[in-house]
Amino acid sequence: MADRRGDLTVAKGGRGAGGQGAGGGVDRTPAYASITERLRRGIETGGLPEGTVLLEGPLASIFGSSRSPVKQALARLEEEGLLSRFDGRGLLVGKAGEPKRLKITADMLDMDAEAALPPKHFAWQSLYYDFEREVILRSVFGRFRVNELALARHFDVGRTVARDLLIHAQQVGIVTKGEKSHWWIIPLDEARFQDLYELRMLLEPAALETAIGAIPPKVLAGMAARLQDGINRSDDAGIAELDVLEGELHIDCLAYGGNPEIVEALKRTRCILVSGKHFQVALQRQPFFDSFMEEHLEIMQAMARQDVGSAKHLLKAHLQASSEKAAERLAAFRATHAVSPTSYFV
Repeated sequence: MADRRGDLTVAKGGRGAGGQGAGGGVDRTPAYASITERLRRGIETGGLPEGTVLLEGPLASIFGSSRSPVKQALARLEEEGLLSRFDGRGLLVGKAGEPKRLKITADMLDMDAEAALPPKHFAWQSLYYDFEREVILRSVFGRFRVNELALARHFDVGRTVARDLLIHAQQVGIVTKGEKSHWWIIPLDEARFQDLYELRMLLEPAALETAIGAIPPKVLAGMAARLQDGINRSDDAGIAELDVLEGELHIDCLAYGGNPEIVEALKRTRCILVSGKHFQVALQRQPFFDSFMEEHLEIMQAMARQDVGSAKHLLKAHLQASSEKAAERLAAFRATHAVSPTSYFV
């Protein structure tokens, strides 16, 4: 899918849980932004020579992150012209030339191996989707308290990591902090689903209209290329990657709109963007993920043509179809599942 680019945050220089800034507070720099800066520095200093092939997996291992923020970082550097595509996997440093398949190390990025964004900085990120799934599936059955200490023990992490999990879930709109600073699941029933989709159908087309023309063409083209890549390998796409692809239209594009109050109001609806995939997997349907990517690509192509009328019409149709599918999945899940014991829910 901090915003959903937002998705994830890290300590200074990266995105993760529990990182301490210079002043001792948690620094919530987006992971993709930190990784982008590290890679940019490696390119500019020559640590990553011209022609070096960069792959998401090895870079994610170096940074101790999932592939999602690495994918975003590579896309950003491609948009800046520091990376280019070639006839093979990955991206090349510089303009297309002879690929150099070097083993990328932390030293090439001007940092010691031990200093390369320690995994603990990203600990909550690797745990988040499991936690999000449990919260979403439990929310169907009402309001439950989340015990922060029990959550930390369940995942065998510190309280800081557990708190970062909860903070991100709060940003998505699936938990809230209530009385006595306790964390609570926000119930997600048919009425709330309908209300949130109605809000999106009212506000998103208005935000999109003002965003068209304001989004840099290279940024929009990069988003469309990632959608096409996702369509080409839809069977291989992970949940985190699908979140990013979904968020690029519904969050990133709309952020270019001229009314920040609309963007702020839409933050209340983010839970419906992430819930569908969890219901699909829980229901064990094939394919697990309906193909929103084709619909998103159509909308972005209309945006690239600056065809406001078509883009708004396609977006409304997409949201209406998504609303109907979401309601059906919610009803099917409620009919076939019951509350299961989980150590950190009270």
